[in-house]
Amino acid sequence: MKFSEFDFSPEIMDGLDAMGFETPSPVQELSIPKIIDNKDMIVCAQTGTGKTAAYLLPVMDNIQKNKIEGFSTLILVPTRELAMQIDQQMEGFGYFVSVTSLSVYGGGDSSVWDQQKKGLMEGADVVIATPGRMISHLNLGYVDTSKLKHLILDEADRMLDMGFFEDLMQIVSHLPKERQNLMFSATMPPKIRELAEEILEEPESINIAISKPAEGVLQAAYMLHENQKIPLINHLLEGKDLKSVIIFSSTKVNVKAIAKDLKKHKFRAAGIQSDLEQNEREEVLREFKNRKHQILVATDIIARGIDIDSIDLVINFDVPNDAEDYVHRVGRTARAESEGVALTFITQKDQNDFKKIEDLIESEVYKIPVPAELGEAPDYKPKTYSKSKPKGKRKFFKKRRDNNKK
Repeated sequence: MKFSEFDFSPEIMDGLDAMGFETPSPVQELSIPKIIDNKDMIVCAQTGTGKTAAYLLPVMDNIQKNKIEGFSTLILVPTRELAMQIDQQMEGFGYFVSVTSLSVYGGGDSSVWDQQKKGLMEGADVVIATPGRMISHLNLGYVDTSKLKHLILDEADRMLDMGFFEDLMQIVSHLPKERQNLMFSATMPPKIRELAEEILEEPESINIAISKPAEGVLQAAYMLHENQKIPLINHLLEGKDLKSVIIFSSTKVNVKAIAKDLKKHKFRAAGIQSDLEQNEREEVLREFKNRKHQILVATDIIARGIDIDSIDLVINFDVPNDAEDYVHRVGRTARAESEGVALTFITQKDQNDFKKIEDLIESEVYKIPVPAELGEAPDYKPKTYSKSKPKGKRKFFKKRRDNNKK
């Protein structure tokens, strides 16, 4: 089907045309009609499936068509990065629409707080907020929520993982009871069901590709020793024509070490982790999006909170402890029906965690031998092991195989 079949306002359609959007993704095709019908919904969809547009477009269309004025929509998200990403998408979709938005998150100096306060008091149409900062504003009594019609929880599972359940319920207590509630989550554990029962009224459910990497992702892994990881990164990247690479590490110490080594080897690399000030993090992300940096080294702080298309390669420097975090890391590549490569480094202590990942995605990830020049590597022996090689970008691995033959 086409976006034109949703009967959006001409202004929304102008925005979609300007951005080159013609065909809705599966989550958009299934969700938008129900959101237009004012249904409460719980949607399970992984990163990169187009879920943000699935709720932004019908909500913005409703505001535009019905001339709704004032604070009518609250979108709650786990991180400031995701809040900024959604705000940016709103600007793109709403270029021809008279709908205002405001992102509300922690950090920054007093001027940031004052700007947020002013926007809330003047009544921006759509507010995208992290729970903690939103509560701070609500508790001071100047936020008028009486006209609120839509409450949207994006990445609800992540917010619960970060301990925001009580904060979410406190925010809900400030809102009118008559409203539409939309919950979007990448996974559907029991605690999400519990939250849905507390907030949603007779919700309809949609499940899209639960806990599975996108089909366009070519996944592979290396079994190796810890001291072989950084040399292997340089070996993989040397001479490659890769425009955008993200390397995920579980610790900020490793992020700093990896970025430092890459720069030493003349790669255009930058690291992003929690020690950076907010404005520094924003600058690094902006420069990566603009291709000033070829490689971004990051902790999981951005695994779900950044929207960058055309990532050629994702490297998991560390195996994530949570199997579902693997899906989100890998979800940075092969977005919007494109293709990409995701490589994971496994040490002996990581084998059980990686087996959980394979169980979750119901697929065995092909193990590539470590290049001979990097020394001997440990064996990986899962209970069931397939020696079939992955289909797809075989050229990426050709150089590795050739080196092993030498």
